[in-house]
Amino acid sequence: QVGGFAWEDCGGGKDAVVLKSLSLSPDPISIPGSLRVSAAVSSSKTMASPLKAVLVVEKALGDLWIQLPCIDNLGSCTYDDACTILDNLIPPGTTCPEPLLTYGIPCHCPFKAGSYSLPASDFDLPDVELPSWMTNGNYRVQATVSNGGQELACVKLTFSLKS
Repeated sequence: QVGGFAWEDCGGGKDAVVLKSLSLSPDPISIPGSLRVSAAVSSSKTMASPLKAVLVVEKALGDLWIQLPCIDNLGSCTYDDACTILDNLIPPGTTCPEPLLTYGIPCHCPFKAGSYSLPASDFDLPDVELPSWMTNGNYRVQATVSNGGQELACVKLTFSLKS
């Protein structure tokens, strides 16, 4: 249903990484604003570099879903190694930011196999200059993560943005 947050693990139960639960509020997500997230993930194998991530981002225009292009690393992009992106955001050797640190959730590759859960936690969404095509509206995102051609995880999200 459009206009409500929804998620689905699209790995068919065969992927090494399974999203067990995910909740986001408020709905719609407000930018800038505070986002409350809770999630649980289980992984049956260590995820190591290179972790290829493929995002397909669609925006609703009336009854149509339009795939958004990849512009300045936003939109339907392929990232050859998500590990490098994480290292650029959080330099290796620095501690993971809260609340990840408290709950023992890693923020660098390799990610060890195991179960990770994030109880309801608040994140501040800064007032970023988003391109006009990425503001108010309903979105669908599919993210697929693989290593050496083997799919490790697949997640589909549906959400609304309001800025």
